[in-house]
Amino acid sequence: MVKFTQLIGCLVLFFVVPPTTVAQNQIPIRENTPFVSLRADGGSSTGLPDSKRKAARVGQAIKVAPADPSDSTNKVAPTIVDHPRNKADTRNKADTTKHLDKPQLKIGGALRFNYNLSSWKKEQVKRGGDFGLDMFRIQVDASHKKLDFHAEYRFYSRSFGGSFLKDGYLTYHFNDSTNLAIGLVQNPFGNTTYNSHSWFFNLPYYLGFEDKASMGIRFHQRSNRWLYDLAFFKSAMELDFGDKTSIDLSRYSYDVAGRNKELNQGNVKTEYLLSENKRIGISGMLSGVYNIPTGNMGSRWAAALHTDLNFGKFNVKLQSMYYQYQLADSAQYKQSVSLGAYGSSYDVATKAYLHTASVSYTQPVKIGPLSSITFYENFSYMDKTQKGTSDTQMNVLGMMLKAGNLISYVDWAAGRNQPWLGPDWQNGLAIGNPDAKWSSRFNINIGYYF
Repeated sequence: MVKFTQLIGCLVLFFVVPPTTVAQNQIPIRENTPFVSLRADGGSSTGLPDSKRKAARVGQAIKVAPADPSDSTNKVAPTIVDHPRNKADTRNKADTTKHLDKPQLKIGGALRFNYNLSSWKKEQVKRGGDFGLDMFRIQVDASHKKLDFHAEYRFYSRSFGGSFLKDGYLTYHFNDSTNLAIGLVQNPFGNTTYNSHSWFFNLPYYLGFEDKASMGIRFHQRSNRWLYDLAFFKSAMELDFGDKTSIDLSRYSYDVAGRNKELNQGNVKTEYLLSENKRIGISGMLSGVYNIPTGNMGSRWAAALHTDLNFGKFNVKLQSMYYQYQLADSAQYKQSVSLGAYGSSYDVATKAYLHTASVSYTQPVKIGPLSSITFYENFSYMDKTQKGTSDTQMNVLGMMLKAGNLISYVDWAAGRNQPWLGPDWQNGLAIGNPDAKWSSRFNINIGYYF
């Protein structure tokens, strides 16, 4: 188990050494190899939360996300044949270097359908599972000289949060290696864009630490083999501007909800490129947590060590992190914090270690319209440090099939004390159940990306 003292020691090493390279000559960032990857970011209207995952941009990655709060299943993001299948490598659009004098506009989107069979839903098992609409999304990308614009809007079923903006931001490129993005921007923390390959993501997503976007500004720079990200986020996506209002739960990212709000968040992320397709990194995050009933400010912080490595057709993502909340709330509410997305919320332990290990293998094929198959195994473990709590585990074994613009994920996802993969929605990630059994969900997500 990664100890807290070890994480702190690594933080010191990574933050003291990297700055010495800032003065070095900058190297232009290589434009990402086009690839498509799906993700369970779009819950299905079948009433089963099909977690989330990547949504395909034109020539870039695809994402999707969970669905109904009582069903948990949308998450996917294996890479496609042309790309080293690094979800994380859809990386920031800010990394692109080509800027044309004439304005460029691209409009894309996706339509996804989902089939799922959940072991803990007895009536559904009798029916042989359910097949229905997952999500429809529209994506707009524009560029003119040094400015880029990106926005993605998603439409889910009413029970899964309805419609909402996944992310949207304006990016200014100072040069080929430095840019600044402002708006609803992805948090630079851990392996990005994704720390997983499956349509279900890994546990960090369900706790607000994977593919999470917030309202603020992010600075990105590459200097030789070093990548730097600095960001400040005023808040999570805000839809209600009342005096004492909780966040609206219709959103893609899991954000602090209920009695608290996340405010004034700072992120720092540093990565070192062992080669163009192998990187190791460290991330840190610190923010305020405003308590609505008392009007007092609490805090939270998190730190992570992460690697994203490609070996031929294999991709390996490893990450270990620790997070902690200090809530400025009444004593009876300090043991857990509420997180919300997709129209509902659940409770989460206020401190824990999260360890993830994800491996994928992409095989090009020529079987009719099928051009590649990506096999993946993603495991994540939540080690809760509070007395009386039971740990959470999650495992996804599956494959992604690519046939032109049609991408399908076939997953067998299993979990213990995982809200989206079991009967305990409210407390699975908080106190948990010591007698909880493993539950599983067989899931097929079919999406056409345009």
